[in-house]
Amino acid sequence: MRLPRERIADFLARPALAAMLEALNGEGEETRIVGGAVRDLLLDEPIGDVDLATTAPPQETIRRGKRAGFKAVPTGIEHGTVTLVRDGTGFEVTTLREDVATDGRRATVRFGRDFVADALRRDFTINALSLDRDGAVHDHCGGLTDLAVRRVRFIGDAGSRIREDYLRILRFFRFHARYASGAPDAEGVSACIAGRAGIAGLSRERVRAELMKLLVAPGAAAVVAAMAGAGLLMPVIGGVPHLSRFAAVAQGAGGPVYPAFRLAALTVAVREDALRLREGLRLSNEEFDRIGWIAEALEGLGGRAAPPSIAFLRHLAHRLGTDAVAAGLVLLAATVDETAQAGTQAMIAELGGTPRFLPSGRDVIALGVPAGPQVGRVLEAARREWIEAGAPAGSAAQAEFVAGAVAASSASL
Repeated sequence: MRLPRERIADFLARPALAAMLEALNGEGEETRIVGGAVRDLLLDEPIGDVDLATTAPPQETIRRGKRAGFKAVPTGIEHGTVTLVRDGTGFEVTTLREDVATDGRRATVRFGRDFVADALRRDFTINALSLDRDGAVHDHCGGLTDLAVRRVRFIGDAGSRIREDYLRILRFFRFHARYASGAPDAEGVSACIAGRAGIAGLSRERVRAELMKLLVAPGAAAVVAAMAGAGLLMPVIGGVPHLSRFAAVAQGAGGPVYPAFRLAALTVAVREDALRLREGLRLSNEEFDRIGWIAEALEGLGGRAAPPSIAFLRHLAHRLGTDAVAAGLVLLAATVDETAQAGTQAMIAELGGTPRFLPSGRDVIALGVPAGPQVGRVLEAARREWIEAGAPAGSAAQAEFVAGAVAASSASL
């Protein structure tokens, strides 16, 4: 793989990062940038958090960081992790580690000084690259080759890596959906199938977090289908997946791209499905609320209950955080009952004509409501009344609903 030297140099020249590398290197210690930041830098992808690995023990990292003007936060000091913050930018710095024991969920580690050993304990070759302060990329596992061909591959024996942490089954498919092309690595898939019983021992919160990231990745449709074919999807979602519906949503244009909606498209047909997901994946209240509304709409659109009203769909469009047209298109794609298609399309046509709700928090404040949480509540009440009244167009008509909501709010105080 040809390295982007100019981009690497620009990255290392970032003031806060350069200052930290200067502080943490030398005097017998070495610090490198590791993991996802290096991978994304080489792929010319947006770089999120920048993590570093160091030979220095945590207390030495803190001492050097403070000497260079960084605020040191012991975010995970028992595991060797210190967060150094300067000019609003934070970096996680972790002392090199070696696994002493693993149980499939967590590892017992000891501090070390060997960058090769630290790389070998990571999950995938593309996540084991490191970058030193001079711009040299260190590849101990073949990650550069895998990056060049867009392949996600476990480091060493795939089964051993999975037994160290069974969440790596989901991570394998999530990273493939995000970074790879073609079919998932065959050895990796086989190891995931062999280790799938370990999924049951994972915390539901960890499973949900990984699944949500997977569902919004660019290659999610193909990867979710591959997981289902390998018998790895039902143990995760706890039910039968709606693969064609998910593919229509994931590959369609104009729909919202957020995890809870993708999860609903894959797993929900009736309201009981939302209840199952809340328990099985420990959904947040907001996620459950949105998925429950989608489930209710799908029951009606699929003929299992009374058809949803246009007002209901407009409320749903608002709750999905998208415009009415996009929400309608997604609902259409999500409806697989052919007998309901004609009626659904008529609803979509009407829904697509819904004007935007133009008022904002500034309009509420202008009417005397103090800045704060009450502004949002008043605006939500105005929007709700506007939808129930048929969603009339025009700023003057909509302003009347804001005024009415402000008056109602004042009367209740």
